[in-house]
Order: sequence, then structure tokens, then C-alpha cells
Amino acid sequence: MEEVEWTPRQPRAEDLRVGLISWAGSYLTYEPYKNTVTATAKGLGRRQTWEILVSNQHDTQAVVRLRSLQGLYLLCEADGSLCYGRPRTSHHGCFLIRFHRNGQWTLQCIISGRYLESDGEDVFCTSRVLSAYHMWTPRPALHVHVILFSPLNHCYARADPTMGRVWVDAPIPCLEECGFLLHFQDGCYHLETSAHTFLSHLDRLVSQPSTQTAFHMQVRPGGLVALSDGEGGMLYPQGTRLLLSLGSNPHGGEEWFILQRCPTWISLMSKARKFLSVVYDVEVCAASEHISPMSLFQFECDNETPTLQLRSANGCYLAQRRHRAVMADGHPMECETFFRIHWNCGRILLQSPNGRFLCIAANGLLMSSATIPGPNEEFGIRLANRPFLALRGRYGYVGTSSEHDLLQCNMDQPDCIHLLPCRQGIYHFQAQGGSFWSITSFGTFRPWGKFALNFCIELQGSNLLTVLAPNGFYMRSDRSGTLLADSEDITKECIWEF
Repeated sequence: MEEVEWTPRQPRAEDLRVGLISWAGSYLTYEPYKNTVTATAKGLGRRQTWEILVSNQHDTQAVVRLRSLQGLYLLCEADGSLCYGRPRTSHHGCFLIRFHRNGQWTLQCIISGRYLESDGEDVFCTSRVLSAYHMWTPRPALHVHVILFSPLNHCYARADPTMGRVWVDAPIPCLEECGFLLHFQDGCYHLETSAHTFLSHLDRLVSQPSTQTAFHMQVRPGGLVALSDGEGGMLYPQGTRLLLSLGSNPHGGEEWFILQRCPTWISLMSKARKFLSVVYDVEVCAASEHISPMSLFQFECDNETPTLQLRSANGCYLAQRRHRAVMADGHPMECETFFRIHWNCGRILLQSPNGRFLCIAANGLLMSSATIPGPNEEFGIRLANRPFLALRGRYGYVGTSSEHDLLQCNMDQPDCIHLLPCRQGIYHFQAQGGSFWSITSFGTFRPWGKFALNFCIELQGSNLLTVLAPNGFYMRSDRSGTLLADSEDITKECIWEF
């Protein structure tokens, strides 16, 4: 089989979403019950998230519309007031965004020529004379666990904890070292590695965040970002080994990266405790007791339907072929690459398009032959590139607060939940200080338990999961801000981005 080049996925809707921060530090917010737009919120939530729809773009500007998560648009009326709804004409709701060198945006109404501005509370378009009050800072609204892809070098950023460096040399983002946590603080960003070190202005990884790890970010619609130190230095890959470091002379767009959510890579284990692996380019078998890069599969799942695609590190998808064999030679649009997923206490069964279940044949090959599933058709599943979870629900991230002794689910920044694998699909949740999650009789959580408890993780989408808590209920977010485990069924509040 010819070698297949790894193709980065196309931008998704969440890659095009931002929060817009005014000069006063508050976010542009749509008020659904008042049909108005304000700038009073201090955090980035669902009502502060806008999708940038581009109709025309150049290097320093773009014509766009801003659409809320409800599907309605930011509209400027003739009197300068703002509302949200549906455009009445082809130019209604269109703004000219100008990208300024300091990373800020200005939004000018196409029809009136007036700039979007805020007085710290209200938002309006009345002035044609540009001032500091018209400046908006874009903040990417995607989940904080991200990967950075260099379109010029066709590689991903990778932290190297042994060398204390970050290289842009990973052709496939299957390693946990390719994932970074993007922390936003005081208008700047801090890049934290999977080993919980931070990229600094000195090109080294350091143990604590500081002014030396704070970067300014330029954002373009479509997920393009560039990081700088605010003093003329840009972060881009340099030298023959593509060291990610500050410099003043990037060429051909070297400083631009595509910012995307960290993909989910898994390993699958048969009943005989052998890992599924791709061998001889395309054959899939369960023969190895040790994990390798060819034992990793990208978990691509549509959260609207229970269908799954598994992408191998060779760039191809698992596909059902003739004689019921399953091969790693599929392409993303083939119907033979879609498998139906069934969960059973942290283990999965995979049903092929012909209705049969995947199992391991006597010779170790993966086949689609079982009509009735049993223990032999169950596979253990483990997250391969996630040593920790950062969970985001309907009301914010899961984390601790100095004002509460219980874990909260409405935080602007997450606490890392370290995963200690117990059995396939079962994990212990460890807090950042080394203690374990504990659960109260009310279904609430504290992060300072002495004993490890079992949590069952079930993947519900490419970056979505549910957590079955030790008390037998699903963990959910509550409007009050308290994290709870009291749901017998999987509801929208039980779904977590990770």
C-alpha cells in the first residue's frame, strides 16, 4: 500500500468562535430575553461566544457577520443601536474587521461606517472617529486543551520534557506531548504542556507561569493564531530542528499556527489482553502486549449519531472489507468506515455496516463476523494521549474556587483532573495537589479525599464524554455552579467537553 500523508482535519464551527473583550475587560454578550447586546459579563460563556462568518478576507481586514450560539446575528440599526436577529438585507449585520498589530480588532458597520464600541456596559455604533473605546480583544472560545499545527511546515508543536524545549516536528498529533493547555490571564496567554511546564520567552520550559511565560495573541477567523512577546518578538519554528522560539524575522507566514482542540487518541485491548495494532501496512490484529504508535487510533465520533470512525497513525481509517476482514485502508467518506458503538461498563462493542460485531479471529486478525455479541466482542478502551482531563460543561469548566469547598462547574479556567487508569474504561480522579476526588452523600465532590474512587468514562463524541460516578449516577453540571452526580439518565448537562 502506498504511504498516505496525514491530512489535518478541516476547521469546525468551534474553531471559528471567539469572545470579544472590550476596553473595560467585559465581554460582548447577547441577552436572549431582552433582544439586546451588552458588555457587562466578566467571563466567557455561551452568551459571550460568537461565530465569525467570513465573506471576504485580506491580510489586515475581513468582512464578517457575528452569529450567536442561538443562530441569531449581531445587527446594527440606523440609529446606532444594536440588537440581534436575522439580517433583512445582504449587508445588514456585516462588519469590516480590521486586525491591528497589537492583536486587537475594530468592527466597523458596513452600512453606516460607524464603529462598534462600549461604554463599559452598553454597546452601540455611533462614532466614525476611531478611538480606544472601539478596540476589542478576541479570545478563542474553543476548549483550552489544544494542539498547534504549522501549515507551512505541515507539523504539530511537541513539548520535549527531557530537553526542556518545544519543537514543531510532529507529523501526527497522537502523542500527549502535542497537547497544550491555553491559559488566558490579564489579556495574555500561557502555554502549559502535558507535563505541566510552561513555554517561556527564553525558549525553555519552566515550572511556573510568570510574566516571562505570558504571550500576546493575534487571532484570525478560521483558527489562525500568532503569539508574540509584545515587544516585537514573534514565536515561530527556527533552525533545522524547528525549535519553537522567539525571533524578529519570520518568513512566509512562519509565525501562524492553526489552533485546534486536542484530538482524542485511544488504544483498544482484546479479551486476551492484546492491543489492536496495524501490521503489514493495512492488516489489523491483536497480537502485541505492548503499546506502539501503530496501536493508537484517533477517535472520531459524531455526537448526533452513535457512529464511530477509527483513524490509524498510517492516515487511513479502519474499514470493513470483503470476507468480513477489517483493514486499515479506508478513506473518510467511505460508508464502510463507519461503525456503530455500544458501551458496556467502560468497554465497547463495535458493529460494522453489515450488522455484525467486530471480534478477534483465531489467527489474531480483526474480523466482522459475530452476529450476537458476547465477551469476545468487547474491547477495553483507554485514552492514549490524555494524562489528565479538563472538563467543560454547559456553565463553564470544572474546578475549585476559593469561595467554595465543593468542586464547581462554572469556572472560567479548569483544574486538571489527573487520570490514574484502574481498569479499561475505569479511572481514579486525582486532584492537582495529589489527593483524590471524594463524593459526599449529597452527590457533590471535594478534591481532597484520601482514598481513590472508581469513575467510569464513556466517550460520547470526538471530544465529548460522560462520567459515571462511584455512587452509580452520572456526573452533571448544575445551574447553581455546583458539580453534582445525581442523574440516572444522560442529559445535556451530563455531557462534558474534554
